[in-house]
Amino acid sequence: MTTVLALDLGGSKILACLIQDGRVLEEQRVATPRQGGVLAWLEAIASLAAPWSGRFALAGIAATGLVRWGRWQALNPDTLPIPPDFPLELELTRRLHVPVTALNDAQAAAWGEHVAGAGRGSDDLVFVTFSTGVGGGVIAGGRLLQGRSGMAGSIGQVRLITSERIEDLASGSGIARLARRAGHPVDAAAVFAAAGSGAAWAEQVVHQAANAAALLLHDLQFLFDPERIAVGGGVGLAPGHLERIRTRLAHLPPLERPNLVPALLDSRAGIIGIADLALREAAATREDQSL
Repeated sequence: MTTVLALDLGGSKILACLIQDGRVLEEQRVATPRQGGVLAWLEAIASLAAPWSGRFALAGIAATGLVRWGRWQALNPDTLPIPPDFPLELELTRRLHVPVTALNDAQAAAWGEHVAGAGRGSDDLVFVTFSTGVGGGVIAGGRLLQGRSGMAGSIGQVRLITSERIEDLASGSGIARLARRAGHPVDAAAVFAAAGSGAAWAEQVVHQAANAAALLLHDLQFLFDPERIAVGGGVGLAPGHLERIRTRLAHLPPLERPNLVPALLDSRAGIIGIADLALREAAATREDQSL
């Protein structure tokens, strides 16, 4: 049974797991280095993997930003200042000494929810994560959509008629920004806590976030007509928030109303997804070589 080193590289943390048959055997994590750029991130990954040397035959990395054909660049440089067209798979292969599969983290999470989470048993799924930012992925006919440049599913970049991005209103950073405008410089968790206590300013902020999320999810239903839309992330799954969003969509006729379900794999969705995709890519390579 093949063991995979699965990695999740984001703006705040690097998570490394050994995965076998869809199960996490061991895991380690460190904060993403804020100094040293891409080389520091790769060295941190190599250090995490070093104690497991010889125990994994493949590696996969779910990384923030755009990933296509093994190359990496920033979608939002504020999250990580990734150099343009960086050869992520090649550089990690040099350090880990095994084949590496790389993918955008939200796309990998969408695939994880498809094979082992909220989308299991369905060939058509849209996954949306409302967390510090907003991201997602689309499974259509059992296949992950990536697009020409790897941007498919970059849901947070969708713009409203006001030219604001969905991410500016519906994400954790967006909620904190709205709170500051209202005179309360607190993070999203504090906003939800204040709303739960009945603070009018916080209820208004959460109301704006839920409205933006509902608008996005309604549009996604029209665009892809999926069987389910899985909602994840610390904001998406904050107590009561998914129900707020559902309430704003309840008036829609059944054909337009998205079937919203909570994502099930939490922070491990990307890890599970990229491990499965690494195994599939290795199997496809072996098949091609045998022809």
